[in-house]
Amino acid sequence: MPNEEQPGPGPVRVLLADDEEMIRRGVGMILRHADGIEVVGEAVNGAEAVTLAAELRPDVALVDIRMPVLDGLAAIAPLVALDPKPQVVMLTTFGDEENVMRALQAGAGGFLLKDEGPDELIRAVRAAAAGDAVLSPGVTGTVIKRMLAGGTAPGSPAGAPAPEDRLATLTAREREVLSMLGAGLPNVEIGLRLGIGLGTVKTHVGAILDKTGSDSRVQAALLAHQAGLAS
Repeated sequence: MPNEEQPGPGPVRVLLADDEEMIRRGVGMILRHADGIEVVGEAVNGAEAVTLAAELRPDVALVDIRMPVLDGLAAIAPLVALDPKPQVVMLTTFGDEENVMRALQAGAGGFLLKDEGPDELIRAVRAAAAGDAVLSPGVTGTVIKRMLAGGTAPGSPAGAPAPEDRLATLTAREREVLSMLGAGLPNVEIGLRLGIGLGTVKTHVGAILDKTGSDSRVQAALLAHQAGLAS
């Protein structure tokens, strides 16, 4: 694989946003002891998270849902509007359906419950930095169940085109990549299965998000399920 398609040098830069000091300390301690991860800032509310993200340019923002001043859900939109934008992963104890759907609808790239173990937290940060979706297993089930029951899936507002219509401009290769997103495969695995480089996979994913109007690969993955491209 060409060197230029490998992830760039340097640690994954992480911003933590949680109003509970003990949570910030615990998560920060885990991440600071992980190889290749650097905690560059901590915020106590969503407004501070947006300000710090604009200043520090983190690769990943771990954001709690319930915070004062500006909660995590309201902070997602301004965070993903930054250039460059961080990968936003909601880190919370609240795994209920409403919060999950609202977070993903707003453009979060993942949803991780606080009771996940240290290894899973570290894996999630690295996956988010690599552009992969991050969803706790129980959260994935919640989203798919909601969608299959006929509810509105993230990225599918009322009046949106039918799922297959949103795929109309995709190339054959982009549809292959989308089907693998729907299967939950990370970029590296997609590249190995298709025999293409990581950089090429990322280019295809970017094109899929643009053409389908998806704000994150999670939304694109759910669109694949809606369109029947993934089981």
